[in-house]
Amino acid sequence: MGWGAICAAADPVLVVGHKNPDTDSMVSAIAVAHLKTRQGIPAVAIAQGPPNLETRFVLDRFKLATPPVLRSVAGRRVILVDHSDYPLAPDDLTKGEVVGLVDHHKLGGLATDKPIEVWVFPVGCTNTVVARMYAAAGIAIPNDIAGAMLSAIISDTLLFKSPTTTQEDRDAAARLAGIAGIADIEAFGLKQLATRSEIAGMSGADLLHADLKTFDMHGHKVGVAQLELMDGSLLAPRKDDLLAAMRKLKGEGYHSILLMLTDITRQGTDLLVVSDDVGIIETALGLKSPGSSAWLPGVVSRKQQVIPSLEKAFE
Repeated sequence: MGWGAICAAADPVLVVGHKNPDTDSMVSAIAVAHLKTRQGIPAVAIAQGPPNLETRFVLDRFKLATPPVLRSVAGRRVILVDHSDYPLAPDDLTKGEVVGLVDHHKLGGLATDKPIEVWVFPVGCTNTVVARMYAAAGIAIPNDIAGAMLSAIISDTLLFKSPTTTQEDRDAAARLAGIAGIADIEAFGLKQLATRSEIAGMSGADLLHADLKTFDMHGHKVGVAQLELMDGSLLAPRKDDLLAAMRKLKGEGYHSILLMLTDITRQGTDLLVVSDDVGIIETALGLKSPGSSAWLPGVVSRKQQVIPSLEKAFE
């Protein structure tokens, strides 16, 4: 059954990214909604939260409207982007109908009653997959959306420094830059990533929740948050505040809370840990008695370098 038959009802399809939306999540919702609408399938982008600092920069730079925050999808048809894990999806997702999935992560347990259209590829960014979708449909990407898609690829690949980066990400970024009129991707990307360091006035809880993802790891609720800054030393004075926020959050039924303080320039992560069993974390990530903090050289990707090892350790 094609998209047109699935989505024939009057209400537009809702395109939504994960909780605590980042640039890739929010922009892919915008881009997919535009594509589907151009294909004759009315769709609108929504978000499960407001944009973070970087995403706000991107939306303003390319003059794109911010998707409205809508956390309920009951009774609606839904396309999921940038996730397929129930803990990351709208809480009442099972009361809606998932009709599509566009992602670049592992499959997270999504189950549907009917066949759906799935675009999932092992690349560094969901918007790289979205670029494939536009090409396959033969539909031109508007300049503003192309610029935002480029920004999403820069964001998810850390300006092509993340180990998740593929040649397809680089090629897609180059094409999108041409459409958007961005002559110097490196200079633009550095300016964009610098917005992540604008943390003055944010509480420890705000920082922790800015990019928190919750997973069900074999019956254990595990939260893994990540803060990516050009200069990770900016967070050194905030560790006690961050750990206090992690301990408070852990009281909400979590087995473990991990916070990755990723230094983009040094290409490594200062990992903060609060857990019922630190030994599991040590085993998963090859740590030796980290206490509540450990430096992980070369580790910058939550998706590729942390989550798979944690899930294996929790088996």
